[in-house]
Amino acid sequence: MQPMSMPGSLVEIPFDNRRIQIEYQWLRPERAQRPLVVFLHEGLGSVSMWRDFPRDFCEAGDYCGLVFSRYGYGRSTPRPHGEKWRPDFMHRQAREALPALFDALEIGPGRAHGTPWLLGHSDGGSIALIHAASFPEAVAGITVLAPHIVVEDLSVRSIAATRQAYLETDLRERLARHHADVDSAFWGWNDIWLDPEFRRWDLRPLLSGIQCPVLAVQGEDDEYGTMAQIEGIHRYAPQTTLLKLARCGHSPHRDQKDPLTLAAVRHINAYTSNLK
Repeated sequence: MQPMSMPGSLVEIPFDNRRIQIEYQWLRPERAQRPLVVFLHEGLGSVSMWRDFPRDFCEAGDYCGLVFSRYGYGRSTPRPHGEKWRPDFMHRQAREALPALFDALEIGPGRAHGTPWLLGHSDGGSIALIHAASFPEAVAGITVLAPHIVVEDLSVRSIAATRQAYLETDLRERLARHHADVDSAFWGWNDIWLDPEFRRWDLRPLLSGIQCPVLAVQGEDDEYGTMAQIEGIHRYAPQTTLLKLARCGHSPHRDQKDPLTLAAVRHINAYTSNLK
């Protein structure tokens, strides 16, 4: 399957005392009166790394969609090679960069595009959780795929293995198709996840602040996280619905696309059935 063919546009936002450009792409903008789903990519993701899933998902639910590449990824402004992510990098994306993007694109309560639903994968799922907890009135609901709420030994081992693959296989070449500066994207993510200081990273204290409906999805064969991640979300945010998928690794939208789509569309529609 090929990446989405349409190139993303660029919008400038303020972040970290500078101006940066963010790559983004609207999906089915003619359906702007329908729920807006914003897709938050994984730690090595981008607009194109999602491939066709966001478009297919929005067509299945008759939604409008927004896909974007975070700072340092895709065609967005690359991270300078000397700049290191800090342990709070996902908090800053959720509390600073994402609100700035929503401001620039007129997304939110009372704005042109209304209150969004967030669908995040891996790091993007964690960012969705932080954003929903930090701005509870600004999110209609969230779906998180293989999210992280704590750092597990399994995650660290798999990320260390990914580092070796980047150095020794064609992984770098394959990722380079999706990023303007592939080394910036890879090492920013890999270095912080393998930093001993990051082992103390923990989202559990803020999860009780989430007020919106949550669908938390985990594959039984996920090489980057265990069921403890989504079960922990349910423990602190009991309105969470859990979906555990057999024969599924770290990417439910690829490994089990159809059952995921069915469950996530039902999740959104349960709260938006009055919309046309």
